[in-house]
Amino acid sequence: MTHRIAIVGAGPSGFYAADGLLRLRPDLAIDLIDRLPTPLGLVRAGVAPDHQGTKAVARQFDRMLDKPGLCFTGNIEIGRDLAWEALRAAYDAVIVATGMTRDRALGVPGEALPGVLGSFRFVGWVNGHPDHAGPPIDLSRVRRVAVIGNGNVAIDVARLLAKTPEERAKSDISPTAEAALAAVPIEEIAILGRRGPVDASFTNNELAELGRLQRAVALVAGDGLEAEPPASDPTPERLRKSKNLELLRGFAANASGTKPVALRFLFNAGPLGFAGTDRVEAVELATGRLPVDLVVTCIGYSGEPMPQGEGVFAVGWARRGPSGTIPTNRADSHAVAASVIEWLKDRAPKSGVTPPDGLAAQRVDTAGWRRIDAAETAAGAAVDRPRVKLATWDALRSVSRA
Repeated sequence: MTHRIAIVGAGPSGFYAADGLLRLRPDLAIDLIDRLPTPLGLVRAGVAPDHQGTKAVARQFDRMLDKPGLCFTGNIEIGRDLAWEALRAAYDAVIVATGMTRDRALGVPGEALPGVLGSFRFVGWVNGHPDHAGPPIDLSRVRRVAVIGNGNVAIDVARLLAKTPEERAKSDISPTAEAALAAVPIEEIAILGRRGPVDASFTNNELAELGRLQRAVALVAGDGLEAEPPASDPTPERLRKSKNLELLRGFAANASGTKPVALRFLFNAGPLGFAGTDRVEAVELATGRLPVDLVVTCIGYSGEPMPQGEGVFAVGWARRGPSGTIPTNRADSHAVAASVIEWLKDRAPKSGVTPPDGLAAQRVDTAGWRRIDAAETAAGAAVDRPRVKLATWDALRSVSRA
């Protein structure tokens, strides 16, 4: 008899936790459980669809599903379809890898106005997440957009809005999102940050991309570009900030009006609120009102309270909050896996307890996921894209059982 482990959440942290466990204990039986019929988490639904290089790690995770001892169990939501207490009773240890599940709130007046939405919803929509299959707002009259935040997600949102259909052609963007974005009569995108340029957390490559867009010119308004990174910063961080400042100075030298879309950085411009009647019409700033038709907030994510109890561990964002990259999660998950193995060392496997059988008809297994994957990649090949995602719950479930 061997120990049985449940990992709740089949994103990068969940896969890396499974990898770490099986490296140390190849005899383990691991169920990788996800509420979606598909694995891969934010690799599938959170990484920008035009960044296929970042999504390439999905192939590594998919190969892991062929490992003896690792079993994918999709379309099962713990806490709804199966109580956490029942899960704990059925397994020797439980690892929570559910990540973050919603946008953080700004907490300013007008945030509930139609036309103010979070990046979690926007990015889910462009990625074909079944929770966000429909457009988050009517984009047909959107000319001016404010993107709130000074991190890579803000750049992703601005870039996807600013790109031409041809620039998005090799992505796996949802067809409904592509059709909507292609028709947006956008003229101006303002990226608002509450701090100065030296404090922005963009990575260099992401920022540089905004200087190479076909129909948008990157511009910088305001001061702060003469600042230098603090000498106390670690060398890699100091180099990142220095390169960002160099790129931003280049944007500041650009002439406005040279391309149809102005992509403008506004620093030291944290929103005080949003104004409008039936929908958002302006961002309230300390310097005045910025007219807008759409606001996308990119200020981080939050999650559900984590279950507690003996034998319950957490990895990734569920453990340390929404920070770090996919490779960061590998080290974190492997460290937690080692802690789980140590915790199991003096504990006998639970006798006579097996995973619940009542959900077998609902479950989407690895074979079901492979049917989804095959259908999506075949549809993508027909239109010269990496894949065309099945973007509704019914379609995913139906194809998984075909």
